[in-house]
Amino acid sequence: MAGSLSDSAIAAYQRDGYYFPVPAMSGDEAARYAAHLESYEAQSGAPIAGNRRHKVHLLFTWAHELVCHRGILDAIESIIGPDIICWSTNYFIKEAHDSSFVSWHQDSTYWGLEPPDVVTAWLALSDVPIESGAMKFVPGSHKGDQIPHTDTFDEHNLLTRGQEVDMEVDESATVDVVMRAGEMSLHHVRLVHGSHPNQSARRRVGLAIRYIPPHVRQFKVRDSAMLVRGEDSYGHFDLEVPPTADLDAAAVARHEDAMERQIAALYQGTDRTAMRR
Repeated sequence: MAGSLSDSAIAAYQRDGYYFPVPAMSGDEAARYAAHLESYEAQSGAPIAGNRRHKVHLLFTWAHELVCHRGILDAIESIIGPDIICWSTNYFIKEAHDSSFVSWHQDSTYWGLEPPDVVTAWLALSDVPIESGAMKFVPGSHKGDQIPHTDTFDEHNLLTRGQEVDMEVDESATVDVVMRAGEMSLHHVRLVHGSHPNQSARRRVGLAIRYIPPHVRQFKVRDSAMLVRGEDSYGHFDLEVPPTADLDAAAVARHEDAMERQIAALYQGTDRTAMRR
């Protein structure tokens, strides 16, 4: 199989449910993409939030560049093969001395994707030391089935429903995902993971990109996603169109449509109609 990961790296991903660090791009290139985000935030007068924190590759040309970045896709191809669909993107941002956290969870809980052949590329757009609220992984936890979760809707939780896995997690057995800007981690959709608040004096910025092979289907709604490499011979998703300019009217309309579908899946069974953060 083509791709940038070594055989030992692929074996480690399959055994542990994750692999990092993967050098996706240089620190300077990561800083350039972080500057694009900061420019938008300066123009809007506030940090990116709500629905615009999600599916950002449909709104901004520079975010679309990221989901198609060769340094990312080559590594993803090593795991899921040459036909690659980007299902979603999500900014996970913790400001300096921020109380925001991510509870222990599996990504697969409310996504509605089957089979669970889903890989998240978590790209560090800033340095991510432990004290910044780096992710923590529970090695091997992807090998079991879906674990029940409890919704908390905690206002400080960065997850859509503040969901928490119904199991005890021994933090002494977890792995801290420490990275430098431009590096990324890869993790399986059923890997139990979470993160603590940012106790540092610097902002922590990460972009989670969710990739699937075309045989994966959405069983909750008729969903949309973007083909970023190879071909889609299954047609399980309405294929999304890249933006031709940042926040142009057509891109905003397509983003609204895509978010309505995703929100319907993620918040199924609740009265929520927009992302909380």
